[in-house]
Amino acid sequence: MKPDVREQMSDVRKNVPLTSDIRHLTSEQLEIELLLAGIRKRYGYDFTHYSHASLIRRLDRAREQAKVACFTELLDKLLHDEKCFDEFLKHMSITVTEMFRDPIFYKAVREQLVPVLKTFPFVKIWHAGCATGEEAYSMALLLYEEGFLDRTQIYATDFNKHSLDRASSGVYPAKHMAAYAANYRAAGGTRDFSGYYSDGYELAKFKDFLKERITFSYHNLVTDGVFGEMNLICCRNVLIYFDKTLQDHVLSKFTESLRHGGFLCLGNKESLNFTAAKKQFESVDARQRIYRKTYGTNG
Repeated sequence: MKPDVREQMSDVRKNVPLTSDIRHLTSEQLEIELLLAGIRKRYGYDFTHYSHASLIRRLDRAREQAKVACFTELLDKLLHDEKCFDEFLKHMSITVTEMFRDPIFYKAVREQLVPVLKTFPFVKIWHAGCATGEEAYSMALLLYEEGFLDRTQIYATDFNKHSLDRASSGVYPAKHMAAYAANYRAAGGTRDFSGYYSDGYELAKFKDFLKERITFSYHNLVTDGVFGEMNLICCRNVLIYFDKTLQDHVLSKFTESLRHGGFLCLGNKESLNFTAAKKQFESVDARQRIYRKTYGTNG
C-alpha cells in the first residue's frame, strides 16, 4: 500500500461520520460509511447526503461493475486506482435526459419566462446537473427562436466529466432525433427540427451556433461555490436524489446565485415546499415547478 493512501485510510477509520452508534450498524452499513468517508478524503466527492435508496442502488451497481464482493474491496480498488474511480463516478451521476424533456415545461418557459427575460440587455442562465447536455441545447434552441440567444450566456455544469465531454461535442445518436423532434413540437416549436443538426454515420451533431452560447464546465453542487447574478437557474430532476439536508444546501446556493426576480426551475417531482428556501420565492407555475426569487442578500 502506498504511504499516502495508508495514511488516508488511517484518517478515514478515525473520522468516519457515523450516522448512528457504531454498535447498531450492520457490517454492510459500516462498510458503506467507510467507503463514503474514503471517497471524500481521497477525491473530495461527498455522497453522504444522497437519498439512501438511490445511493444504495448506485453503490451496488458500482460494486458489480468493479467485480468485487463487498464495499470494503470496492474502497480498496478506488483508493489505489484513479481510473477505477473515474468509472465509479459514472454510476454515481444522473445522466437520464433528453431534448425538451417534459415539453410542457419548455412551453411554459417560452410563454411565461421569455417575455420577462427579453427585457434584460444580457441574460445569464445556469443549467446545474446538465448531464450530457441535451436540455442545455434545448434552452439555446428555444432562445434562438425567441430572438435573443445572441445576448445570452448559458452555463451548463456537472461533476461527471465523461458527460461533459459528450455535451461539449454536441453529438448524439441519430436514432433519438425523431423523439426529440416530437418533444420540440410539443414544447411549442414550429420550425423544422432537423434544420438544427447535421447527421451521418448514425450520429447527429447540433449546429455550432447553438453551442457558441453555452459554456460546459465542471461543478460539484455539494462542494463548489455559487454562480453570481443568474437570471434563470434550471436544476431539474436532480434534487430528488439528495436528502433534505443536501437539498437545503443546494437550494441555498441557488438562492444566492440568483439575482432579485430571477427564476428557479425544478423537476416535476421536486418542490420548494418544506424547504428553508421557500420563503425567498414565489410560485410562477406550480405545476411546472417554476419559482421567482422575491428577495435575498444579493437583490
